Amino acid sequence: MSDEETEVPGNKPIRLPKKAAKVKNKAPAPLQITAEQLLREAKERELELIPPAPKTKITDPDELKEYQRKKRKEFEDGIRKNRMQLANWIKYGKWEESIGEIQRARSVFERALDVDHRSISVWLQYAEMEMRCKQINHARNVFDRAITIMPRATQFWLKYSYMEEVIENIPGARQIFERWIEWEPPEQAWQTYINFELRYKEIDRARSVYQRFLHVHGINVQNWIKYAKFEERNGYVGNARAAYERAMEYFGEEGINETVLVAFALFEERQKEHERARAIFKYGLDNLPSNRTEEIFKHYTQHEKKFGERVGIEDVIISKRKTQYEKMVQENGYNYDAWFDYLRLLENESAEREEVEDVYERAIANVPPHAEKRYWRRYIYLWINYALYEELVAKDFERARQVYKACLDIIPHKIFTFAKIWILFAHFEIRQLDLNSARKILGVAIGKCPKDKLFRAYIDLELQLREFDRCRKLYEKFLESSPESSQTWIKFAELETLLGDTDRARAVFDIAVQQPALDMPELLWKAYIDFEIASEEHEKARELYETLLQRTNHIKVWISMAEFEQAIENFEGARKVYEKANQSLENADKGERLMLLEAWKECETKSGDEAALARVEAMMPRKVKKRRQIQTEDGVDAGWEEYFDYIFPQDQAAKGSFKLLEAAARWKKQREEAARAAQEAIDEAPKDEEKEEEDDVEKKKVREGDSDTDLSDSSSSSGSSSSSESSDSSDSEQSDGEE
Repeated sequence: MSDEETEVPGNKPIRLPKKAAKVKNKAPAPLQITAEQLLREAKERELELIPPAPKTKITDPDELKEYQRKKRKEFEDGIRKNRMQLANWIKYGKWEESIGEIQRARSVFERALDVDHRSISVWLQYAEMEMRCKQINHARNVFDRAITIMPRATQFWLKYSYMEEVIENIPGARQIFERWIEWEPPEQAWQTYINFELRYKEIDRARSVYQRFLHVHGINVQNWIKYAKFEERNGYVGNARAAYERAMEYFGEEGINETVLVAFALFEERQKEHERARAIFKYGLDNLPSNRTEEIFKHYTQHEKKFGERVGIEDVIISKRKTQYEKMVQENGYNYDAWFDYLRLLENESAEREEVEDVYERAIANVPPHAEKRYWRRYIYLWINYALYEELVAKDFERARQVYKACLDIIPHKIFTFAKIWILFAHFEIRQLDLNSARKILGVAIGKCPKDKLFRAYIDLELQLREFDRCRKLYEKFLESSPESSQTWIKFAELETLLGDTDRARAVFDIAVQQPALDMPELLWKAYIDFEIASEEHEKARELYETLLQRTNHIKVWISMAEFEQAIENFEGARKVYEKANQSLENADKGERLMLLEAWKECETKSGDEAALARVEAMMPRKVKKRRQIQTEDGVDAGWEEYFDYIFPQDQAAKGSFKLLEAAARWKKQREEAARAAQEAIDEAPKDEEKEEEDDVEKKKVREGDSDTDLSDSSSSSGSSSSSESSDSSDSEQSDGEE
């Protein structure tokens, strides 16, 4: 149905006008109509459609001719009104056909072709009319004219060949197909021709069509695969293999397609040629880029699982993993974890040395873009693994040395360094029996970047070689660079102790404890005290404890000193230490005080002095449960919580005496204030009498003096009196406030 026709339920299609009439009056209507009203009215009018007129039977020939004349006049009038409306021509021709006027129908279609000879629908309707009327030659004539005018119209060729096949004119149909493919039509036409030949079991003809088809549309891979499957399906295995080989030659090594390879390999697998299939899969993996080998890997793995051995399956899996790693490192060269996995795979599978070294070189070429150590931590292990591979696996010691040197050259030592590289390089030279080179490497490392780890590694090396003088020098340089390292001082003193030089060890400790800033002073002091105790210098150890207590009042120092006195069986001295500690820690944390008393109690238990033990037990605190209000971080009350507190007897006694002193101070202050208020009241009484006498004298002066003098005197006197009054009032207010 054309765009200009619409279907009305229960009636024939109604043709709408091609152009709507122009609106002459564009003024708004007095009564506005909404879209909802329009839709409702249209729905109502559908129910009011007039039924079609009843059918009439014509029995008179004259009446029939008159009816046909009127009908033809209607068609002719419609054509005259709109000559380019081809649907009217087709209706006209079909009507003439329906009344048996074939010649008139032909005339109508011919006139329509004069109007538009490139209308496919007119040609098809014309040919179908001839076929319905069994006018085969006329239909052939129409189709021949149509395909001559429009050879690219597929409908004509399909209808024409189908007509010849229906009337069993197989050579004629074949001739039509041959004429068609001379125009090199799309793939559908070739496939239709091939299917036509296959329907009549013409295998050779179909093969010939396929070969000509591939010359025209060989760029499509699926066409080669279809041809090969056609040969295989018909039992021509050699031809099928030749088709795949021709496809490989057609695309060449540069344009090789993975789909052809997979299809070729699966064909060989179906023919039980597993070695051929395996060779095809490997060829594809070796020659195709990694992003195009997923399907090949998939089918290769399935093939090996079905027909291969364990080694073959492992090879496939390894190849697949290699491809995956290659894809990952190509996407992001700074993905060092992918490089590590890739290299580990190659080393575990004993890959060729050239391949492993090539991957290592590609990996270390991705230098971190930022000069920050956190970006280099993973990267530096690529160099380490590279050097170890050259030394342990490849046995190429000179290349391993070059790797270490190249690594040290690339590290920005002025910003940061890696002590591990220097140490590994030195150990490598030692394994090569080149001690001087190892010492030189470590010396350069300490000179460029004096790190604690480098010093310790160098000192450990010299210790193993029993070069103690070198160790002393290294310790001295170490302490010059980092004098705050308590552990280094301790190690230096331990070295001197092992060598039997007690005086040097003591001197080292003396210098160490005098350092202004130490990272762990408690360890250093403990080591110094332990050294003196081990040397049985008890007095010096005691002096050290006292010196340390002058610097810190830590409970552990007190307990350690008391335990020292206990260890040498000086229980009286230990008791004195505990007493001093208890006095010193009166204002300390209650937990620390409790810890001290428990240690003291244990000491008295061991000494066996019951009186002293009872005294300590009397000092032990009482444990009580208390409640306190808790708050959140926002300051909102969050309820109450219970906690345990310790109440010491001496704190309670001190608290009671303190309250008594406070009450006495308040009573004394009240007595002093009352006495001061009484004295102020006594002092103010004579001042009031003197003031009254002065006022009387001033009044007499005012009366006796002249006007000018009186004014000045009165003003001055009034000012003085006002000032005295203000001062008196202020004094009275002050006294009232004091009272």
